[in-house]
Amino acid sequence: MKTAIYTNAQSSSSLGDAKFRRPMVIKIIEKKFEDLRKYKTLDLHGIVTLATSSSFSGIVSNFLLRRSLNVKHHALKTYASLIALPFLSTIVTYKFLVIDPLYSGNISKENCVARSSLVTMICGVIYPNGLAFSKNGRLAVKYHTVPLPQKGRVLLHWLLLCHKNIKAMVIPLVFMTPFGLFGGAQHYEMFKKTHEKSAHED
Repeated sequence: MKTAIYTNAQSSSSLGDAKFRRPMVIKIIEKKFEDLRKYKTLDLHGIVTLATSSSFSGIVSNFLLRRSLNVKHHALKTYASLIALPFLSTIVTYKFLVIDPLYSGNISKENCVARSSLVTMICGVIYPNGLAFSKNGRLAVKYHTVPLPQKGRVLLHWLLLCHKNIKAMVIPLVFMTPFGLFGGAQHYEMFKKTHEKSAHED
């Protein structure tokens, strides 16, 4: 009789513990999903901002180069490329160089800032300029909007034609480098605070 009472009491306490643990487990799972949403929101805002600035740099570079080379053809096609490709390249590169190391915890604040600024310089200035020069240079040669270079002076010829564009792109370089530094530092701090808060709640 005592054994039966003890067994019933034990089973009742087990049921009570199970009922008590279930809301806690659900609460922990909900917190994990909330933290995951915060991480994704953080990643989305940071990357999209940088990618948008890269697209804007591509638009400016394409506009200046088309004027320098007197290109009037395929405007929509070149602008679409100069908007989409820098945008996508920035997202992929930033995720690979900054976001993934942040998730793994193998990156310091200084390293994060340096990588972020590197992404903005390469994907936000150098790549859009090179892409705009490649596309509009081919169109200029195809439609004979500029004189063809002489033998042995190809590089000098194109530099003289595009020197105004090269000088003008110093402006986005000066603007986007501090922007990348600030973005990387802010991204690291926000990620660190969110991670510490999640660890503290656990």
